[in-house]
Amino acid sequence: MSRIFRLGRAYTGLGLFATKPIKRGAYIATYRGRLLTTKEADRRESRGARYMFELNSKWTIDGSPRWNVARYINHSCKPNAKPVGRNGGIVIVAERPIEPDEEITYSYGKEYYEYFLENGGCKCAACRKKRAARRRKLREARKQRPQKQRRATARSRKAQSRKG
Repeated sequence: MSRIFRLGRAYTGLGLFATKPIKRGAYIATYRGRLLTTKEADRRESRGARYMFELNSKWTIDGSPRWNVARYINHSCKPNAKPVGRNGGIVIVAERPIEPDEEITYSYGKEYYEYFLENGGCKCAACRKKRAARRRKLREARKQRPQKQRRATARSRKAQSRKG
């Protein structure tokens, strides 16, 4: 039986991609690794460790071994999968149908977003599309302004930059 996913190059690094259609609610992978106390996990994170999955206030899974394929599932603000607690561990299940060659993603949570992504901005596909649409809209708005108004705006920006 072949796997329902493959490891591949994603925009944000390595990622997991569906090789077959995946139905909603279907099992994708188990987040595996050594069980650590949250205190030990915090100490390792402060030294640069990644792939930590907090189970609760006491326990964290260290998912850094390469055989933990779930570690390759990237963050998305509009995910197609979700982590679910089962038998004291974490499994990743499809939140909606996933098409072949679509990247498998889940939300890493609000705390992760605030800590890691807010400063540099989220690089998930949904946020990149939103930023591109915003830039496109601004370009269109600039094109719609009369030529005189564009020159006046450019002059006022130059004047402000000289003051600052």
